[in-house]
Amino acid sequence: MELRLGRLSASSKSKKSPMSPEISKNYGGVTARDRRLVTFRTVELLRTLIGNTKWKNAAQLMALLRGIGKELHAAGGSKEPAIANIVMRIMCAVRDEVANAEASEQALAKSKAQKAIYESQKAMEPIDEDGHDPHNNHYKVVASSHHHHPHPHPPPAKPNQGMTRNLSLASMLWAHPQHLTMAKIGSANVATTTSSSATTGRSKRSDSFSSVDSACGAPGSNDECHFPPSFYVSRPNFRPAIMEAIQEIMLDLEDLHKNIDDQALAHIHAGEVILTYSRSKTVESFLKAAAKKRKFQVIVCEGAPHYGGHKMANALGKVGIDTTVIHDSAAFAIMARVNKVLLPAHAVLANGGLVAPSGSHMVALAAAHNSVPLVCLTGMFKLCPMYPHEGQDTLQDLVSPSSVIEYAEMSDQVMSNVEFINPVHDYIPPNLINLYVTNIGAFQPSYIYRLLAEYYSNDDWGSFD
Repeated sequence: MELRLGRLSASSKSKKSPMSPEISKNYGGVTARDRRLVTFRTVELLRTLIGNTKWKNAAQLMALLRGIGKELHAAGGSKEPAIANIVMRIMCAVRDEVANAEASEQALAKSKAQKAIYESQKAMEPIDEDGHDPHNNHYKVVASSHHHHPHPHPPPAKPNQGMTRNLSLASMLWAHPQHLTMAKIGSANVATTTSSSATTGRSKRSDSFSSVDSACGAPGSNDECHFPPSFYVSRPNFRPAIMEAIQEIMLDLEDLHKNIDDQALAHIHAGEVILTYSRSKTVESFLKAAAKKRKFQVIVCEGAPHYGGHKMANALGKVGIDTTVIHDSAAFAIMARVNKVLLPAHAVLANGGLVAPSGSHMVALAAAHNSVPLVCLTGMFKLCPMYPHEGQDTLQDLVSPSSVIEYAEMSDQVMSNVEFINPVHDYIPPNLINLYVTNIGAFQPSYIYRLLAEYYSNDDWGSFD
């Protein structure tokens, strides 16, 4: 399946998002995107593609999502991990819907099998050897007539009369061997037939992907043979279920700041001194929500060379928050007076580590040295199924040093021998972070792996590399 997103540029712009119309803002000379809005537009694009594409089963939908993810990754999505996170989250929703549908089909097949066994046992009711119906009152009449006899005799034992639909110990003792054998054979045949029909209907899930070879469904496609047979079953209610899952993701993004702000009073107390770094819309909204009922002081590191902290301090001062701007190098000196550090997130890694704006690692080290708790505010769409195996240098995104020094100054002989490194992000290991406050609650870094298992599937990790 081949996909070119450039053809959809006109249709993707036709709809307006219910969220903020601004995609980018200018923060101290550098353009910063509203990442939540970018992610929201990505979900809208996926909803449009999934809703208008004529896919027939889950395997074709997974192939479509992989193609979209690779195109977005190649178009620059590698610098914005939230885009790939959203695609993998929808892929996980597809797998969950297939698993739920498969479980319901197995339960239905099991109920049909039990009903067939019940009907077969009912059909194998024992027949009276004298030709009488075992359910009538014939033997009651015979017993009452023998009661007036001078030498009453009990009625002859009817071995098949005590045999019920569910065999018990008493019925097995009085039953004839041939009846018991026939009942067992009939039940075994029904169970075998039901299990074979359930297998034919693909209601039983395969143990692993490697067991699916010839049953893949599309012999000429290599991508589709990576899925179990249940992914190739067409289900009428599958498309509405996927669209509902996408709608839930969009609602989570719309209410993201509100859900985080509702936890502000649980983490910020009266009279505290809060330190933050540069500018973050999530941290700004969090502090404004706490300032409605609490009085506290905020210290903002300016975040050179982009100086987003100046804009942050200006926004907080307008709502009456006591705000102080300091140089980044003064963070260690002021840390002894700080009660709590709030940092934004660019990405949260699978090991609980944090990718934050450049300079945040210095603040984290100063907080750890002074035993000051460090809290990260982030949405769950920034949770990345990625480990920093190759070290923190691979997570750095180096940009032009033009924001540090003018290009004309490089003509100087002394400056031409100076190497300027301008990283965009810092990697903070999980041992320096105390808590993650997200839109679904607060978690320690050691709990991140559980959230990964809930939001993503291991089979989708690295699908776009």
